[in-house]
Amino acid sequence: MKITKRFRIEPSSHIRLTKIASDATPGCHDKDAALETLGESLAAMRKLQYRLFAENRRSVLIVLQAMDAAGKDGLVQHVMSGMNPQGCRVTSFKVPSVQEKQHDFLWRVHQAMPPAGEIGIFNRSHYEDVLVVRVRQLAPPAVWKARYAMINDFEHYLSDNGVTIVKFFLHISRAEQAQRLQERLDDPDRNWKFTPADIEERRFWDDYQRAYEDVLERCSTPWAPWHVIPSDHKWYRNWAVAEILRHTLEKMDLRFPPPLHDVRDLRRRLRTQEARKR
Repeated sequence: MKITKRFRIEPSSHIRLTKIASDATPGCHDKDAALETLGESLAAMRKLQYRLFAENRRSVLIVLQAMDAAGKDGLVQHVMSGMNPQGCRVTSFKVPSVQEKQHDFLWRVHQAMPPAGEIGIFNRSHYEDVLVVRVRQLAPPAVWKARYAMINDFEHYLSDNGVTIVKFFLHISRAEQAQRLQERLDDPDRNWKFTPADIEERRFWDDYQRAYEDVLERCSTPWAPWHVIPSDHKWYRNWAVAEILRHTLEKMDLRFPPPLHDVRDLRRRLRTQEARKR
């Protein structure tokens, strides 16, 4: 699928986010057409999720990373909400708890992995330990630099154990982020989402961009690829992610398991039972 290949970061790529247009809309330039196709993709994904659940052998992990206000919550709402909540769970990784700090940095991540037959969505993830930890100097460079290889090994282990991993970086411009933050401040219903830290973090924009570039270069692998999604246009972001997820699920060739019992015999027994009641 062209859209998947266009945004997928190939292993060992050299990434400069300033060279990637955050307002681009390749493959779909019309908002109305995107919304129509999005509906078709969501319907297809619901059917594929049902097959994943029935098969009960593999799982899917969706990783979302982005600068503040890039739309992780909005993406979950508009793209993932169509899935059956019984087989789809969202995990948001905040500041580690006291208990989590007593373990290695991947411990809490492993606890949140989706079991067979389910889809897991990470709203922020284990990558925070090479992003905010690096930018805010919460650990020495020798500590966080070693984590790239640990993450790749961890994701390889998950892949070998039946987890299909697909990762999205929602790429917005600094100007678009400022506009969205201003909209939050101007809307009383969204004031609660805003904290002084949102403004404080903007001071580190360039540092975060460099940190994300290293993540994309070092941790996009054949078994867990990164995709950089232009996200200045919310409608395009939703369309592109849905297209890639649909393609990912289709490529898994999900199959219903064979029935455990003789279906013809069960039909006969049901008909006999109903006939006796009459």
